[in-house]
Amino acid sequence: MSSVIDKFLRYVSYDTTSVYEAQRIPSTDSQFVLANLLAKELREMGALDVRVDEQCYVMGVIPSNMDRDVPALGLIAHMDTAPSFSGNGVKPRIVKDYDGGSICLNPDLEIHLKPEEFPELLDYVGQDLIVTDGTTLLGADDKAGVAEIMAAAQYFLTHPEVPHGKICIGFTPDEEVGRGADGFSVEAFGADVAYTVDGGALGELEYENFNAASGRVRIHGKSIHPGSSKGAMKNAILMGMEFQTMLPAFDNPMYTEGYEGFYHLSQFSGDVETVVLDYIIRDHNPEKFARKKHLFLRAADFLNGKYGSGTVEVELTDSYYNMKEKILPHMYLIDRAKEAMEELEITPKICPIRGGTDGARLSYMGLPCPNLCTGGHNFHGRYEYICVQSMEKVTQLLILIGKKFAQ
Repeated sequence: MSSVIDKFLRYVSYDTTSVYEAQRIPSTDSQFVLANLLAKELREMGALDVRVDEQCYVMGVIPSNMDRDVPALGLIAHMDTAPSFSGNGVKPRIVKDYDGGSICLNPDLEIHLKPEEFPELLDYVGQDLIVTDGTTLLGADDKAGVAEIMAAAQYFLTHPEVPHGKICIGFTPDEEVGRGADGFSVEAFGADVAYTVDGGALGELEYENFNAASGRVRIHGKSIHPGSSKGAMKNAILMGMEFQTMLPAFDNPMYTEGYEGFYHLSQFSGDVETVVLDYIIRDHNPEKFARKKHLFLRAADFLNGKYGSGTVEVELTDSYYNMKEKILPHMYLIDRAKEAMEELEITPKICPIRGGTDGARLSYMGLPCPNLCTGGHNFHGRYEYICVQSMEKVTQLLILIGKKFAQ
């Protein structure tokens, strides 16, 4: 078994699920267990200045072996897994030489991974896939990125004859709950530029992501006995439904792709007296993003005019921004990664991220940081899988990019 696969299978055995509700970083103490393991392995490899800080950020350095200055390269991945599905007790299985048919994940529960539902499976006929047992996610998002970075680090540290500049390794907590960069110190990290290794299928190369905001709408109704409520009741549930209908019906995740933005109602809770609606708002284009937020606020203003001032309260908070404008002055990062992919016979797929990464936040913190693929599919659920050969290729890609920074 190759080094990267051995590492990946070891790392996914650790439950590192993050949670939204926590008011601290890391949101779960279990993330420290993997963080300390990674630090231990980095030290044993020979990396320098390895540390785990009080917020669970792991950092280490592979020192330059060059006799001249070259830009310091950072490689970053996140350790946590998404709270949307269980990451406890992951039981990965390798399907050797995939034949193109349905893969039975769990015979007792009759859970199958089918190409009829996930046609990209057919791209991997003849290759080896790592799958779940159908009861948990796999954790390739982003333990695949962690394993690939660790395997690349091991290569450089065991091949001192290979020229390379300073390579900074960083692993973050709580990316899945939007706080992965909150406690990250760019200065302490020490890189001039970096890549996150947190993408999907082999070849994905991304430097555009959504502009993002979160919106909480709180609606205050008036509960009156329905037998005597004429002219007096204000039903917060119905007003919440009315708010939703005022947003464009097709600006919805289920109808959008590519560069198309959306409003996503992620939670609706309450009763006649009080309702809370939680939204995320997304768009790649900054002007369209601003218009989406403006319309969101106008809907609240309209309902306040209709039902009375203070009926609808809105909390609207920007989460992160499109990294594109921060990457454009450093497009050599994209050119270098694309060139390395082509040399490894990987077809580059430059596409926008329909989400965000730590790299988006870090780019605005002064560390230009586009995103590279990991080789995984169907993240955050029981049907998650990753190709063995893709992980090995991504490891080779990171090594080749490291070499190119020394040229």
